[in-house]
Amino acid sequence: MHRGSISASQEEPEYFHRYKAEWLASHFSRTEPVLDFGAGVGSLTRELTPRFDEVHGYDPSSESLELARERAPSAYLVHDRSKLREGYYGVAILANVLHHVPVEERAELMEFVASRLRPGGSLVLWEHNPLNPLTRRAVRDCPFDEGVTLLWPREMRKLQRKAGMKKLRRDWVVFFPATLSKLRFMESSLRLCPLGAQCVVVGVRP
Repeated sequence: MHRGSISASQEEPEYFHRYKAEWLASHFSRTEPVLDFGAGVGSLTRELTPRFDEVHGYDPSSESLELARERAPSAYLVHDRSKLREGYYGVAILANVLHHVPVEERAELMEFVASRLRPGGSLVLWEHNPLNPLTRRAVRDCPFDEGVTLLWPREMRKLQRKAGMKKLRRDWVVFFPATLSKLRFMESSLRLCPLGAQCVVVGVRP
């Protein structure tokens, strides 16, 4: 389903999981314990394990986590979020998770994840960019995105602040399809351009 919805990018789904993992590895130390919150079937988790020394993952679906364990056998994976250690993680990422969460439940979820960070830890919120028409088309064409409510960047920042996060940083990411891959070296310099396919907002727990 994912492959069909992103056909305009001319990339396989693995490209986007690898992109996220490489972005994280370029911003955070590999010694930081990382939490992949909403790990699903482990597509991103698998990419995180070679880049970070300790990777944990949570998903409410035990069936999904069975597949995740096959993809990332070295990761610690749970479907009971109470088993995630409070005040422990150096980085927690919600990668395209919140648009599947009902609007009225998002703030509580963010506050919970923030409570699992150590002081100085970073909460990375990664979401589709509603300003990008190709992204909106991909969401429209994806069966498991039916009925979702995308987050505007201002809501992402608001949720970070409500969760107590400080030193907010917003990056726009994923600009070039495969046919323009030679231009991808420019992406880091385009982080302030609101045309990227996705948006990342990072907050730090005081």
